[in-house]
Amino acid sequence: MSTENKKVTVIGGGIAGLTAAWELSRFGVNVDLVEKACFLGGHAIGFCCKATDACVQCGACSVEDMLKKVVDEPAIKIHLSTEIESITKKNSFEIVVKKSIPSSEKAVNGVLTGFSKNNQPLNVIVDKDKAGNAPKGAVYAGDLGTSGVLEADAVVLATGFLPFNADNKKTYGYGKFKNVITGLDLESIKRDHGGVVRPSDGQKPEKIAFIQCVGSRDERLGNLWCSKVCCPYALRMAEDVKFKNEAASISIFYMDIQNTGRNFPGFYEKCKSRMDFVRTIPVDVFPMEDDSLKMRYLNEETGLPAEDIFDLIVLSVGITPGADNKTLAEQFHVGINPDGFLAASDPLNRSKTESEGVFIAGTVEGPKTIADSMSHAGQAAGEAMRYLGVSK
Repeated sequence: MSTENKKVTVIGGGIAGLTAAWELSRFGVNVDLVEKACFLGGHAIGFCCKATDACVQCGACSVEDMLKKVVDEPAIKIHLSTEIESITKKNSFEIVVKKSIPSSEKAVNGVLTGFSKNNQPLNVIVDKDKAGNAPKGAVYAGDLGTSGVLEADAVVLATGFLPFNADNKKTYGYGKFKNVITGLDLESIKRDHGGVVRPSDGQKPEKIAFIQCVGSRDERLGNLWCSKVCCPYALRMAEDVKFKNEAASISIFYMDIQNTGRNFPGFYEKCKSRMDFVRTIPVDVFPMEDDSLKMRYLNEETGLPAEDIFDLIVLSVGITPGADNKTLAEQFHVGINPDGFLAASDPLNRSKTESEGVFIAGTVEGPKTIADSMSHAGQAAGEAMRYLGVSK
C-alpha cells in the first residue's frame, strides 16, 4: 500500500520517540512528533560521553546522532512545548493538542538551556522579567508550542520515565549534604566542569562511593523492579573517573551487578580489578566538618557494623513510571502494568497495546537502556507500519 498521506503521531521526544519518528519517516510516513518540553532528547540527551581509551558503549553519542537526523528530516514535523488535551477515534485519530507552559524552576536568569547543539532552539526564555541578558538567538516560550488538532492513522506513545526522586531516601542526605549527588547530577557536573568535582568546593574527589539500586528493588518503596541501566551506567562513569585520575579510590555498594550488553562481562572484570565492590546497601550517611561524608553499612563478611569516609557519594537512582502514564492510559485506552508502566497486550510483542492503532516504545513500557529503547522503538515503528499496510 502506498505511504502517501499516511500519518503517525509520536508522543514523546526522547530517544525512543526520536527513533520511532525517524524509522517511520524513512519509509515515507509523515510524522507529527509531540514533545511537552522545550527541547528534544529527553533525559538521555544530557548524558556525557564516558569513553576512556576506547568507546564504552554508553549510548550518549547515539542520542545526539538520532536527534540531528530527526531535526533535519522534512517528513517529521516537530511540536515542542506541546501536550495532549484529548483524543477521539473514528476511522483515524483526532488528537487535540495545546501549548505546554514550561516550568521556570530550573531556569537560570529566566532562561532554560538545552544540552544539544542540534536542538532548535537551544535557549528558551521562560521568565521575561529575569531574562535581560538572554543569549543571542534565544526564543520566548510563548512562541513555541502548537494548539489545534492533529490527525493520525496511528499513534506511538514514547513518553519515557521519571528518575527516582532521591529525596525519598532520607538516610542518604540527598538535598541536605552538598556532596551527596545522583548520577544525573554527576552528568551535569562532568559536562559543566570537564570532569568530576565536588559541589561543595570544586575540588577533585579522591575517594568516591557509588550506591546502587537507589529507588529500585526496594520493597519499602513499592518499587520491586530492576531499573537495568544503573549498573552499567555507574561502572562506566566510575571507570571514566579512574581513567582520568588513577589514584582515585572508588567503591561500588551493590546488591548484585546486572549483566547488560555483549561486552559488559569483560568490562565488569576490568572494573573489579580497579575498584572495591562491596556487596551491601549502606544504612545511612553523616556529614563531616570538611564536607566529607561518613557512611555506615554492614560488613558483607562479618555482618557487623562498619563505616568509611568519602569525598563524594553518588546515588544510582532508578527508573520509575512517567508522571503522565495514568492520563495517557485513559486517553488512549491502553493498560497499565502493576508497576505503573504502560502495558503491552502481547508478551511476545511488547510494542502492541490493547488499543488498535496505538503502540508503545521505550521506557514508557518499562526500564531499558538507550540501546534497548532504540530497538523497542524500531519494533513499534514496524508494528505501526504493518497496521497501516505499509511495506518496508
